[in-house]
Amino acid sequence: MCGIVGLYLKNPAMRDRLGHHLEHMLIGMTERGPDSAGIAVYHRPVGKDRGKLTLFHPETNYHWREIGGALSEALHGEVDIEVKGNHAVMTIAGSTEDARTWLKANHPEVRIMGYGRVMEVYKDMGLPADVARRYDLAHMEGTHAIGHTRMATESAVTTEHSHPFTADNDMCLVHNGSLSNHNNLRKWLRKQGHEFETDNDSEVAARYFAHRLAEGASLEEALRAGLKDLDGFYTFTMGTRGGFAVLRDEFACKPAVLAETDDWVAMASEYRSIAGLPGADDAKVWEPAPAVVYTWEVAEAA
Repeated sequence: MCGIVGLYLKNPAMRDRLGHHLEHMLIGMTERGPDSAGIAVYHRPVGKDRGKLTLFHPETNYHWREIGGALSEALHGEVDIEVKGNHAVMTIAGSTEDARTWLKANHPEVRIMGYGRVMEVYKDMGLPADVARRYDLAHMEGTHAIGHTRMATESAVTTEHSHPFTADNDMCLVHNGSLSNHNNLRKWLRKQGHEFETDNDSEVAARYFAHRLAEGASLEEALRAGLKDLDGFYTFTMGTRGGFAVLRDEFACKPAVLAETDDWVAMASEYRSIAGLPGADDAKVWEPAPAVVYTWEVAEAA
């Protein structure tokens, strides 16, 4: 049993309050996931010739500046660093692929939590309220964000096993449920060239969808393909540079609710995480149907 939340702000005037609203939504899912929590926030886009990576190391006084300097030399470009507890956001010149290759070769002890031009990912062990405060979620602005609170059932309680799982630039996934065929899918994806960092079944789902997108599928097509290839019970929420998407399996065993106003679209495992949003009393509220893909896109995606 885990908790999922997602918020897309249609009204630009609300974007400076994105983190504030998402924090309350995340805390509302505490009983569904007290082990760990994570967020992916889409904000502070960098230019098309730059990228940013969210990195993790368990030591709070880790030598991020030293690594940033070495990475700058390797990439022959400036690297900006923002440290938040045991996470660091590095903004680089060039592609994130080159930076990720260098980091894996030279600092395998560093975990790459997220990468792209818009997305930042923060996840950690502990109660959702503690994780939100640790990374100052309340003061993050942006267009949209997704979050997850975890009650571990399939794998260990660690920061690395926490959601969201990133599988491509500005793309990540949160998941409530379990997949029964994740071991076979993991073997198949490895044959296609994908690497895995955990034994979590949710990482398999994230990399599966990234694979379909890389083949040229649209977001909706990739999710529909998952209905055929992923066995199990699940509710997925996927974040992308352009918005987010929601999908439940054909039996819809895992709870989910959607709500929409002229200002925002919100998703949560339970309505209590939506009830506190401004205008929630007048929102259109519904339960997402089984095996139906729901998507929302930011009009001016970076």
